[in-house]
Amino acid sequence: MPRDFTTESLSHDPIHGYIPFISSAGLPEGEASEQEVIDHPWVQRLRHIHQLQTAWWVFPSAEHMRFQHVMGAMHLGSRTIEAWYDSLAESCRNVPSRPMVESLVRLAALLHDVGHGPFGHFFDDQYLDQYGITHEDIGAHVIEHELGDLLRRIRRNPNGRLGPLEEIEPRQIAWLICRPSRHDDSEGHPDWLRKLRSLFSGIYTVDNMDFVLRDAYMSGYNTKAFDLSRLLHYSFFTPEGLTIHSRGLPALVNFVETRAALFRTIYFHRTVRALDIALEEIFAESMQQLFPGNPLEHLQAYRGLTESSFLVDVQRWSGSSDPVLAELGQRWDDILHRNVTWKMACERTINFHSGMSERTTIFSEPALVEQRVRERLPPELRNMPLRFDVARHYHRPSARLPAGGQNYLLDPATGSPVELHDDELFRQLPTSFTIFRVYSQEHTHDSRLNVALMSVLGDSGDTRTNM
Repeated sequence: MPRDFTTESLSHDPIHGYIPFISSAGLPEGEASEQEVIDHPWVQRLRHIHQLQTAWWVFPSAEHMRFQHVMGAMHLGSRTIEAWYDSLAESCRNVPSRPMVESLVRLAALLHDVGHGPFGHFFDDQYLDQYGITHEDIGAHVIEHELGDLLRRIRRNPNGRLGPLEEIEPRQIAWLICRPSRHDDSEGHPDWLRKLRSLFSGIYTVDNMDFVLRDAYMSGYNTKAFDLSRLLHYSFFTPEGLTIHSRGLPALVNFVETRAALFRTIYFHRTVRALDIALEEIFAESMQQLFPGNPLEHLQAYRGLTESSFLVDVQRWSGSSDPVLAELGQRWDDILHRNVTWKMACERTINFHSGMSERTTIFSEPALVEQRVRERLPPELRNMPLRFDVARHYHRPSARLPAGGQNYLLDPATGSPVELHDDELFRQLPTSFTIFRVYSQEHTHDSRLNVALMSVLGDSGDTRTNM
């Protein structure tokens, strides 16, 4: 049967080329289109939240927004189901039709970031944490209660139509986008849906496969960060879960290494972290002026809270007759003009391998490091303004993480899938890395700070100074 182009539209993307989606034209009455979800205000607000929460101030070309990212993730949802649906149907009972599974994955990918606030994950840590929620909790609520009726009326995607008795269940989408907790929350969900969660919370997901490609390209780091086609080709579902053949493992190792490199060079860049420190100092006070409380209790106000609205509001404050707002506004002007108070004096990076634990090192106690560094400075410098920053990234798979148990390896020599974290090739990669930095307000005392930090931490790892 020929493809129905009358109901299909294309969005051009620099990473994936053409991204097809179902438009509103020509659909039967009562049926909703993917375009209606894409054009909904909850999704369109992602055009006003940067993908790289503060790194866009450091990397001039990385101005892309979360909207482009979720469109790319939706497209990867189709690519993964095209490659993996048959194996999913073979490894599980009562799997819905391919169009049903594909639409479910596409919509979950499109909506996985719908709960984000200004500055992305920074907003989770600096604001949402006080209410015991994350952007995923907000996103799940929005999916079920704000978008649920619309999602249930989706009947097709560019590659097929749902069966006569099939219907999108918003609760399943909401569950897919939430990271697994250490307490199993899969009760009541079918096996095929539990396996699909690896597309959102595993080692390689529709989310991180897109953002690694997109962030690497848009920042100028790399125009082809990893081999997506090979990774998809050698992956499939088994009764254990999402599994990769040993021939595809080098592509996965490359993906893991590239993602870690982006954390080192882009997300954890010394100036990006300096901006984060500056934001931390005024963010709570700023939010008291901008937002009334828990977003789940003020959903409509939250829908209007984006980075665009946030930055417009804070730029006005420096001219306010209110002395509190005027002082806050001046500090925001400094940040917006990249007049950052904190400058990196020295840093130390350490890789943790199997059998090593950050908890057993002084890195796990930044306050103790600060105390000992100050004790080793000359008396006249011990009370100088300093900030100590710790940036951590889990480099390779680990069963100790909440997302453990999502991915498996098939070695033809053994014939049985095993969890990826046990594989010998992954053992050659660090489990995680930590970057420990000292920031001061000037570079005058960098060498003394470096000597003090070295004497506290010892001579292992990789130490750099900003000379």
